[in-house]
Formats: sequence, structure tokens, C-alpha cells
Amino acid sequence: MGLAMPAGPTGASDMTAIAPPSGAAGILNIPAVSDALAALAARVTRSVVQIGQQKGGNGAGVIWRADGIIVTNRHVVRDDRVDVYTDDGHRYTGIVAARHPALDLAVVKIAADLPAAEIGDSDLIRPGELAVAIGHPVGFKASLTLGVVVATARSAVHGGPRGDWIRTDVALLPGNSGGPLVDARGAVIGLNTRVNGDLSLAVPSAAIERFVTGERAAGRANIGVEGVVVPLRRTDFPLGLVVTETAEGGPADRAGLIVGDVIVRVGRRAIADAETLPAALLRTRPDRSIDLAVLRGGELMRAPVTPAAG
Repeated sequence: MGLAMPAGPTGASDMTAIAPPSGAAGILNIPAVSDALAALAARVTRSVVQIGQQKGGNGAGVIWRADGIIVTNRHVVRDDRVDVYTDDGHRYTGIVAARHPALDLAVVKIAADLPAAEIGDSDLIRPGELAVAIGHPVGFKASLTLGVVVATARSAVHGGPRGDWIRTDVALLPGNSGGPLVDARGAVIGLNTRVNGDLSLAVPSAAIERFVTGERAAGRANIGVEGVVVPLRRTDFPLGLVVTETAEGGPADRAGLIVGDVIVRVGRRAIADAETLPAALLRTRPDRSIDLAVLRGGELMRAPVTPAAG
């Protein structure tokens, strides 16, 4: 996987998706898959722009809203004004309206009505699903690379970035930054951001949507606990986060959590590693309650916690 191919001509049906194998079980219909990929690329690239700036460098961006809202990486737009080139060859002057340093995101606004991308739900993707990256690597406009989702909401290898990232094996090169990561139906599930070890990282679409709608203004959700993940002798919850410290007067403290409690589930997600809780909080707005499942003395209890900003 990681084979690059240029996007095909525009005009494909919006219902096109990568076709499932046909014929005998286990036999992949290569021509059908190839045609579906080309049609998917043609449809998605209508919503992919190229971004350039006076100080040099370029990258990609995704048309997130039809009224001229474009999302890209923060490191792609060092200037306050950038040149935006749409897939049909038009050039616009874009204004950088917002930046999110922690997520490496930026919003660029242009005065035009544009074909917005279909936005998918990154919370529903699973390891093993097909993923397609579209960008402008090393000067090749609207090129496509194919791979699979390797992991979600897990820490990067070799001590890299931590938090809620989509990890894939799609090939990324300079010029891919800010371009979309899409699923087999052509819906955007992330924004390609960087390479870490042998994997590529993308910001999930759910986090991007919150940034675009302005929910980031309240700050990052925090419940005021420290802990360590340990194995548990339970079939329902193999792992748990043992609380080693609570911030006095913080959200967890006010909810009644104490040192020694074992958090086994955050919302609907069971604790799977040290990143489960931070990743869940990254997707949560401050002041919006989340349910924790907590073991205390072997008894399972529910602990609603309302995070604070910080």
C-alpha cells in the first residue's frame, strides 16, 4: 500500500464508493476497485485546494464549508494571507481566520461559494479500514495514496505526538500536509498532518469540526486526575486507570473520585491504554458531562464528571 496515482477526471457520481469484491469469495475484483478509486479521487479532489504563501512553501487544504471555509494545517499557513488555488484552476486570496497550535490546524476564509467535502465521523473508524490521502506531494497536483487505518486514539511510536490521532500507513510527502484523509466512501475522516516513524498521522474529523464551529474557544477539557494503567483480573475490563492523584477542588474531586479508584470506562470506551482518557477528553467540550465507570473496592460505580477548561 502507499502507491500514488493522480486523480481522475471530475464528474463522477456522488454515490461512488470503493466497490466490495465480487465473484467468488476471497477474489478481489481489481478492475472494479481501480475504477472505484479513480471515481472517488475525482469526486473528492473537487473539494481539495492548494495553498501557497509569499514566504515560500505550499500544502493542501479541504473545503469544509461551501461558503468559503477551508481547513488546513497551521504549519502550512505561516502568513496571515495565502494564495488558494481550487481544483478548477481559480486563484483566491485567503485570510487565515483561526489557528489551533496544539492540533496543528488553521481555518482559511475566501470569498467564494465552493464544493464542500463530505465530512465523515472519525469516531466510527476501525483499524483495518481502507484510507485514502489526497494532496499535492512534491509538486504533483491532486495525487492519491492508498493505505489502511492502523490505529486510533493511541500513543504514537518512538515517543512521538500523543493524543487523539488517526494513524495510517498511507504515504505522505511534503505537499500532502493539510489534505484530506477519506474513507472508502469518500467522506473526510481526518486531515493529514505529519509522519511519525513508519506511520502517518491525521487529525480526526470530529476534532476539526469542533474547531471550525468554535467550540475550542472554551479550552481543552480537563478532569484533574493523574493515573497509571494496570492490568485487571476481570473479563469485562482487562485494563484500568488507577487514580494516583486528584486535583483538590477539581472536577474529579468534586465528583467524589479518590486516590485508588480505578477508571475502567470513559463514556462508551473501555480503558485500552494510557491514551484512552486523554483522547476522550480531547473530543469533549469543557462543561459537558461525561460518564466514568469506576471500580472501588471491587464494586463498579458510575461517576458523572463535568470537565473544566484547562
